[in-house]
Amino acid sequence: MKLTGVIITFNEERNIERCLKSLKNVCDEIIVLDSFSTDRTEEICQSHHVKFFQHAFDGHIQQKNRALQMAETDWILSLDADEALTEELSTAILQLKKNPTFQAYSFNRLTNYCGHWVKHCGWYPDTKIRLVKKDTAHWTGVNPHDRLELMNANQTGHLKGDLLHYSYYTKEDHFKQIDYFGNIASKELFDQGKNISMLMLWLKVGNQFMKSYWIKRGILDGRTGFLISLRSAYATYVKYSKLRFLNHQVR
Repeated sequence: MKLTGVIITFNEERNIERCLKSLKNVCDEIIVLDSFSTDRTEEICQSHHVKFFQHAFDGHIQQKNRALQMAETDWILSLDADEALTEELSTAILQLKKNPTFQAYSFNRLTNYCGHWVKHCGWYPDTKIRLVKKDTAHWTGVNPHDRLELMNANQTGHLKGDLLHYSYYTKEDHFKQIDYFGNIASKELFDQGKNISMLMLWLKVGNQFMKSYWIKRGILDGRTGFLISLRSAYATYVKYSKLRFLNHQVR
């Protein structure tokens, strides 16, 4: 079994080296599809002798599907630049390469938020399918929330070990991402002809906080869990406020 590691990037000099180092021992080739980064992303990638390509960004889903098709092997392992394999997960993948019995494999993702590993808030185990036979899956979803969709979901195994996700280093990183994702998500909803009343907006905001803090037990993550739940609710507010603004503009 030959395996290609696939990553899309834009200005990921803070994360990309950790990601690449975690892939080196398990992948037979590594492909990085970059969106014309203006930092040291390309320099770092070239120093690790990956196959480096560039294409203008036209959506997370579109870019990941493009990168998937660049792989020369039958199997691909798709990671984001801010993710890295644990040693346990790397070992599981190496064992799998000797005799794969499924067409796709999932594993759990553990997120680090401002220096804290988050075990609740709906953030863990956050199971992801990222290791697949190239011709049996494609990226789908609603930007920026992409997912690998399989031709046969019954052909999925699960591997031990976590995928480490270094999401936000500071609260400013989180608020910046909320605004960025809010722009993308609201545009996707607007293009689908969606709108929302102010009452429904606030109901969704309140529901998001309740789900994250109480139902998903964010309270057990202490202050970090409270902040994540609060900011998740704020992200919901931003997304739907931007959607209302887009609809207001066309009246």
